[in-house]
Amino acid sequence: MTVTSPFSDDLLADLKEVEERLTELVKDADPVISEVTGHLRAAGGKRMRPALTLLTARLGSFTDPARRELVMDAALSVELTHLATLYHDDVMDAAPVRRGAPTVHRLWGNSVAILAGDVLFARASRLTAQLGPAAVMLHAETFERLCRGQLNETIGPRGDADPVAFYLQVLADKTGSLVALAARFGAEEAGAPEYGPALAEYGDKVGVAFQLADDVIDLSDADTGKVAGTDLREGVDTMPVLLLRAAQRAGTLDADGQKILAALEGDLHDDAHLAGVVKALREHDVTARTAAMARQWADEAVAELAALPAGEVVDSLREFARYSVERTA
Repeated sequence: MTVTSPFSDDLLADLKEVEERLTELVKDADPVISEVTGHLRAAGGKRMRPALTLLTARLGSFTDPARRELVMDAALSVELTHLATLYHDDVMDAAPVRRGAPTVHRLWGNSVAILAGDVLFARASRLTAQLGPAAVMLHAETFERLCRGQLNETIGPRGDADPVAFYLQVLADKTGSLVALAARFGAEEAGAPEYGPALAEYGDKVGVAFQLADDVIDLSDADTGKVAGTDLREGVDTMPVLLLRAAQRAGTLDADGQKILAALEGDLHDDAHLAGVVKALREHDVTARTAAMARQWADEAVAELAALPAGEVVDSLREFARYSVERTA
């Protein structure tokens, strides 16, 4: 199913300006560094985070030139932070491809990739500093959540922690936190801080919904720019696998699920074997259940919008929540 953009033409025009500024911000006086720091921007991306910032800014005085400039800086800070995390994530995941292009660590090595991510985060921090101490604190808190989420994903659940609940918290920290910042930054920098808390809750929940949808997309046979089953290959138990393991612990796992878990112990670096596991998982009901969970989180995000004034912005935020779980890539 094709899902159209939830954003208006005038917002998309502003997003084009963000893209132009982003192109300049990732450049460096040194052409070698510039090629590295600009690599992922050139590969493209959804830019959903800056789009959310631009959207929620329309709850305030976005048309005021001074406010508009603050919002643009906020949108760019959020996207630069996101790009920085991708450089680091690809190193940790040993991912060969990102957005259809070879990853930075594959082209230049792990150390260069990590340092390039640090450069982008430093530039995001410089932009945030222009927004004032409150914004700096929010940005710092968000970055801490991002790092904690990555740490928890790496270490895994401890003791008798529920793996499904643990995973959802990782998604909230790794993805939801930055979406939450993007959503609240727009309204707050446009002079409507009273909407910040509700927008943060909305963003946190939409981020989880988006990532659960990604777990489904990772098993898709559509052309997404990534190898289907990349997460499985890297040893990451996404929600469909976690649901299988939960059923196994409860003694309710069916025969097909047992076969899938057994196959996961095989050589997932063998393309044919991985493809077979992906197909079996895609056809098992745990994938449909994951898609249903994504829709539930999106619905809960929409419920947070009750605190906002009715109008085009809220309508677009509802559409964005729907888009986050109905997209195919």
